[in-house]
Amino acid sequence: MARKALILVEGHRSNGPLYIQAAKRLGLHPITLSRDPTQYDYLVSEKHEAIRVDTESFDAIIEECSQLRATYDISGITGFTGLDESLYVTIAKLCQYFGLPGPNPASIEQCCDKFVQRESLAESGVEMPAYRLAVNAIEIEEAAAEIGLPVIIKPAMGSGSSGVRMCCNVEEVKEHTTYLLGGTHRWRSSPRILVEEFAQGNSYTALTMGNEVIGVTGNVFGPPPHFVYREFTYPAILSDYDQKRIGDISLRSLQALALGWGPANIEIRLTKRGPVVIEVNPRLAGGDPQLVHLAHGVDLVSEHIKLVIGDEWSLRRTRSHTAAVRFLVPDRDGTLEWTGGDSRAAAVPGVVEVKFYEQPNTPITLKGDYRDCIGHVIAASPSGSRTAAILQRAIDLVSWSITPFSNR
Repeated sequence: MARKALILVEGHRSNGPLYIQAAKRLGLHPITLSRDPTQYDYLVSEKHEAIRVDTESFDAIIEECSQLRATYDISGITGFTGLDESLYVTIAKLCQYFGLPGPNPASIEQCCDKFVQRESLAESGVEMPAYRLAVNAIEIEEAAAEIGLPVIIKPAMGSGSSGVRMCCNVEEVKEHTTYLLGGTHRWRSSPRILVEEFAQGNSYTALTMGNEVIGVTGNVFGPPPHFVYREFTYPAILSDYDQKRIGDISLRSLQALALGWGPANIEIRLTKRGPVVIEVNPRLAGGDPQLVHLAHGVDLVSEHIKLVIGDEWSLRRTRSHTAAVRFLVPDRDGTLEWTGGDSRAAAVPGVVEVKFYEQPNTPITLKGDYRDCIGHVIAASPSGSRTAAILQRAIDLVSWSITPFSNR
């Protein structure tokens, strides 16, 4: 009998290793297909099977998977993405092509285009910030004037907060417009830009699987004008009333976008007029699986893989704790000279993981998105206040030094 394999298209800094470990626990052989497998440290260090494939080519992936089927029983296909979310559309189409369980490609495609997503949500009456689509500088300025400052200006396609900025005055609108349209930002196709009302209120993310809300994460961002996550806490501290309101709008969003299969995370702001949807992403976000597992004992990665290979899955909770992650983000460009305190921080009771992503002598250039993070600390305990205290104690022990480029 052929060995059962799980195909993972591309990789992910935090979720990638979890999928490989979970696949092995489930008796599957994980195989990563990537344009450049060496970019994922865990593939190199652990010598996991990885094949170099042009993952931007649907035909190339089909050809590779067809060849693998001569040796393996491919039980399922899933994967990850970085700045380009359209890879999820490719993965959905692959599942459909090979007759494997997977999401509806059309549903995933309309989610990846944030304007199309907004239009679909609006048709179903889902509460959102005001928005306009623009393709040039004049339209961006006109949209900002119509909506009223401050506004959020961002690419209609992309992820990880890449190219996203809050603009509080006309000069900032012009500055970010120049950045997006002046050749610095990478576009896969003709530029399409969303100009949105800034929804003021606490940030939350509803985590879902299928048509079920798993729970809600509380989010903290770094300083504006960018939206770089600094901390996640799961579960978020919410009243029963707000928990229900966030759950209701999340399920309405899934229904509006025909997302009834697999994981999703729904970014929400709790404003004075109630919860409004910022974005729906048809995937597991980085960090969420670890927090949910620590807090509630639910292994989202394993349950997702079970869904992918057509097995029964469950979201049954086995405990009620609180988990949190703090991301380590430098405040300047320069050369990372050294990092320290990670072993002392890891020894703090309740700390689960302390990790630096970058090695000393690495040049750091802040981009205003998820790539600015150079590490993280994760903590968990039976209570929210205790988890917060543990996390802060660990953070106080971690340090690093960056020498500005201008001083070299």
